[in-house]
Amino acid sequence: MQQTRRHILSILKDRGEATVDDIVAELEKRRGKDITPVTVRHHLARLQQDELISTPQMRHRSTPGRPQHVYVLTELAKAQFPNNYQRLAAGLLVGIRQHLPPDGVNVILDDVAELMANEAQIPDLPLNQRLDKVVEYLNNQGYNASWETCEEGYILQTSNCPYHFIATNDQMVCEMDMRFVASLLGVVPRRMSHKATGDDACTYLIPNKSN
Repeated sequence: MQQTRRHILSILKDRGEATVDDIVAELEKRRGKDITPVTVRHHLARLQQDELISTPQMRHRSTPGRPQHVYVLTELAKAQFPNNYQRLAAGLLVGIRQHLPPDGVNVILDDVAELMANEAQIPDLPLNQRLDKVVEYLNNQGYNASWETCEEGYILQTSNCPYHFIATNDQMVCEMDMRFVASLLGVVPRRMSHKATGDDACTYLIPNKSN
């Protein structure tokens, strides 16, 4: 990977989130030479194409001025830095399967999905407005989510899987994620494609209630 983009990933890991101005200032300190905001935006666009940075969110300034975009790492990017969380999580899932009957596993999956959905605090809104909130929340969690209308209702798409390392070996986490998405939406969607099985994204059909 190009060195400047490595620096940008490191900056976002250290800071948690950053604007273009933040990144410019930090790069100049680290590299000892000037860099333009235009160049930084080019690198950010490449990192976003590689699913290493989530869709930027707008942040209003505390002082007069235009709002700024805030960038954060996706879970895929975080996985490139040394940690043992994924192996720990994978081991816990294996232990759950080994020591609990299927009904017990389902109870745990439901509890985890409900806990995560409650933390999201998605308001009870008409479905199209609720989808905006759901996509915003999912993007903050590294999903690279979007939605669009279709003849039957709506399509929700997530092109990045925050659990990719685990899901490739144990799709129990996909079952939990399906419950999580359903809880966020307030309706059970139908999965149309599945990233863990080789598709480019996970897509969900959310039918109109009248259908």
